[in-house]
Amino acid sequence: MERYAILVAGGKGLRMGGDIPKQFLPIGGKPVLMRTIEVFCQAYPDIHIILVLPVSQQDYWQQLCQDYHFTIPVQIADGGETRFHSVSNGLKLIPEGTEGIVGVHDGVRPFVALETIRRCYEEAMEKGAVVPVVSVVETVRQLLKDGTSVTVPRDEYKLVQTPQTFRISLLKEAYQQPYTSFFTDDASVVEALGKPVHLVEGNHDNIKITTPADIRFVNGLL
Repeated sequence: MERYAILVAGGKGLRMGGDIPKQFLPIGGKPVLMRTIEVFCQAYPDIHIILVLPVSQQDYWQQLCQDYHFTIPVQIADGGETRFHSVSNGLKLIPEGTEGIVGVHDGVRPFVALETIRRCYEEAMEKGAVVPVVSVVETVRQLLKDGTSVTVPRDEYKLVQTPQTFRISLLKEAYQQPYTSFFTDDASVVEALGKPVHLVEGNHDNIKITTPADIRFVNGLL
């Protein structure tokens, strides 16, 4: 059983307010994306890493690897118009007929716990499709069509993280479907096949770095 990780890193970093895409920003003296790759290799040293980057960023990534003496081998796939198309491009690098598990992870989530990664991959081997989630800790309100809002019971909701993990054959089949705007993550693509998606516990530190405040937070974690 082979293990693959498709790390999607196509962000432009516009909400960071700078010229460097967020996946390349340094935290603790090392680019975010390198830290994300390292944690997957710590979880499974023999894992195959597929990094999805926009074509315009690939030369910059290669230069960073030289500058930081980063030698973990990765395959590079071209980023697509949407996340769906980026993941589809990454899946094409997994040889047909490969048996195993593939996880799709946001490249800007460098603090996913080793236990979360292993839990996702192990459960996916048994159940076929797994996503990590955490409980909602704040009050949630639903916006109604008349412009008002109501409180909803937060224990009926979960926040979804990555890596979202699947049997390789299942995810490849799911990504043969035509793209729709309903596909906001990999689980939604698999569910469109009529396949169930199972939940496992994630970790609250597994945040997606999006804003300057996130950078300050993760530097605090280090």
